Amino acid sequence: MALRLQIKGDDSVLLQVTHSNLKNFSADIRFSLQMSVEAVKDKLWKKCATLVNSMRLELYDDCKNKLCDLSDDSRPLGFYSPLDGFRINVVDLDPSSVTSGGWLEDTSLVEKYTISEEDYNKRSGTFRKFKEKFASQNPSASSGNKISDDYMEDLCANIKVGDRCEIEPGEKRGVVKYVGQAEALGPGFWIGVQFDEPFGKHDGRVKGTRYFQCPPLCGAMVRSDKVKVGDYPERDPFEDEI
Repeated sequence: MALRLQIKGDDSVLLQVTHSNLKNFSADIRFSLQMSVEAVKDKLWKKCATLVNSMRLELYDDCKNKLCDLSDDSRPLGFYSPLDGFRINVVDLDPSSVTSGGWLEDTSLVEKYTISEEDYNKRSGTFRKFKEKFASQNPSASSGNKISDDYMEDLCANIKVGDRCEIEPGEKRGVVKYVGQAEALGPGFWIGVQFDEPFGKHDGRVKGTRYFQCPPLCGAMVRSDKVKVGDYPERDPFEDEI
């Protein structure tokens, strides 16, 4: 009768858990007193990687005195009368367990995988291959290939101040206000645009240099490959409501 009263209902207990092989492992885990010892082991192996069949559980009180082994897997935890603050020590009985040898806690003990330079170069999808592809597609990003002063000048040939334009991406519309170099932004040619709506970042002044004049937050400096000139009237702000 005393045992049945002890484990009745949803009573639970908060226990400290330690491990025989894992010196830095310590966890406070709540257990139902109605759980079988086998269920306790099943819960613990997910925390400490010791297999259920290789596990012996020791129960200690809050004064570090060993009380007993939880030796009967079929009994409920409450049979052993644990209290909050007591400790369960997991003893790993498997000499070849993943927890043995200390390598779970000290990664310097783990043998590192190495690959020869020749074999690495043969592989596809490596970071090195990605860098090489990126450099070939973006020569200006390579430290050995600087952007020239006439970068994108040819694309500016058909763009002039006053042209209506559309900017990619997003199809923002506006008017060309500047065509030329902008040292404050970097080498090459730039297009200054006044957007029809406040989609920009400035009023035509960039890093202390004024390239054109426009209302605040309507100005932007972009590369010519992002600009399409043509018959691009201002959008009707109510066209989506029709």
